[in-house]
Amino acid sequence: QVQLVESGGGLVQAGGSLRLSCTGSGRTASTYGMGWFRQAPGKERTFVAAINWSGRSTSYADSVKGRFTISRDNARNTLYLQMNSLEPEDTAVYYCAARQSRYLSDTKEEYANWGQGTQVTVSS
Repeated sequence: QVQLVESGGGLVQAGGSLRLSCTGSGRTASTYGMGWFRQAPGKERTFVAAINWSGRSTSYADSVKGRFTISRDNARNTLYLQMNSLEPEDTAVYYCAARQSRYLSDTKEEYANWGQGTQVTVSS
């Protein structure tokens, strides 16, 4: 079992940037594929970005391609999401997740471990 803790959310104006972090407990956390998902009020949780265990393979939702970058530092057991050119439509609670596989996935049902979420609010 991996415990995940997100940080870095907040309020930002449209066009601004934020960097989210997610720290995982346990030395095996660095061997897992990980992802970011988000959930806006009244909507389902949706895929944002994913990364494999080594960081060499990534995947993004079409809505964030070219604006968001997922990365990881396995020495620090930390996952990042750099978010640039933020839009009001990016407003949501952002969750990091880990799956018990080295490979990435864009399917939330394939992730067994979730953080508590961090709120991102983008004002227009």
